[in-house]
Amino acid sequence: MATSKVLAGAQVVLPTGTLSNGRVIVDGTRISGSAPADAETIDLPPGHWVVPGFVDIHNHGGGGASFTSGTVEDVLKGVHTHRLHGTTTVVASTVTGEMDFLAQRAGLLAELAEQGDIAGIHFEGPFISPCRKGAHSEALLRDPDPADVRKLMDAAHGRAKMFTLATELPGGIDSVRLLAEHGVIAAIGHTDATYEQTQEAIDAGATVATHLYNAMPTLGHRAPGPIAALLEDERITVELINDGTHLHPASFELAFHHAGAARTALITDAMDAAGFGDGRYMLGPLEVVVLDSVARLVEGGSIAGSTLTLDRAFKRSVTVDRLPVEDVVRAISANPARLLGMYDTVGSLEPGKDADLVVLDAEFELKGVMRKGEWVVAPN
Repeated sequence: MATSKVLAGAQVVLPTGTLSNGRVIVDGTRISGSAPADAETIDLPPGHWVVPGFVDIHNHGGGGASFTSGTVEDVLKGVHTHRLHGTTTVVASTVTGEMDFLAQRAGLLAELAEQGDIAGIHFEGPFISPCRKGAHSEALLRDPDPADVRKLMDAAHGRAKMFTLATELPGGIDSVRLLAEHGVIAAIGHTDATYEQTQEAIDAGATVATHLYNAMPTLGHRAPGPIAALLEDERITVELINDGTHLHPASFELAFHHAGAARTALITDAMDAAGFGDGRYMLGPLEVVVLDSVARLVEGGSIAGSTLTLDRAFKRSVTVDRLPVEDVVRAISANPARLLGMYDTVGSLEPGKDADLVVLDAEFELKGVMRKGEWVVAPN
């Protein structure tokens, strides 16, 4: 059972700024504004940080387990793997498959969302461009017919949070409108769209760029393509995979600078190997080899998701990219929580919210993870 705790002595990142030598009070499963007399005090070493639990809106698995094809136990193993790395809220992303199979998966994942194990479902494929398929099976791709989109929405029983679409394909704009009408995020990704086609999709209600830069045309000086349209529009939140493989540091810096901390969501796009190790894996029907923590398709060599965990993305953003800690917290916790409609319960350290938090040391190495008042990783 959760008990009352006071985490003291660390730098605490709040929505209003960083509090030196601050305190976070946990009463039961929630953050409290005052400490009971019998609360346990945990003194954290000087230089440590307490930040909100991380929120990952794009994640395919981890710990050797896949959210697309694994059993319930496999999915829970993957979720737990990412919790060990600070992700206290995770959306389960699927990859392209047969429609009936994806509908079946949606039902299984919806039950886990109902139980609170995951925050919802993200369908990445099959409604994407064969020109920009990345690690998706081309034989299983299809145009984003609103009837097919609706089929998966219905199969998810209200737990669908996001669909990635190549909105330039037939049915793309109508599907964006359908999703927007039902409060589901329409994300533009795995797309071969022009600048103008991307603008049309944004006007129709798209609000997220799926892993900006990756699986879309490059930024051109005469044909700016989707990247420019997505970066410049205040209605769009851009996903970025900050693992040092998917993006050159200069590209990451350009996107973060232009979109700003308020419009960036750091994601993992993790696959089974995250938190597990090198080897051979399956991503949907496609075989993947992971070598030196980089995942690529055996056939063709395309990057196949990542092995990233959000604690590594946090550290890299601060130590390599030199971003302010407060900006990283917005991008890794607050912004994705808002996108999911969950900011009233997660995404920041405020009284009344779930006691989801991460303890980092002065070098931004993970030292503790708490979810709903219980330690997943106790501070050491």
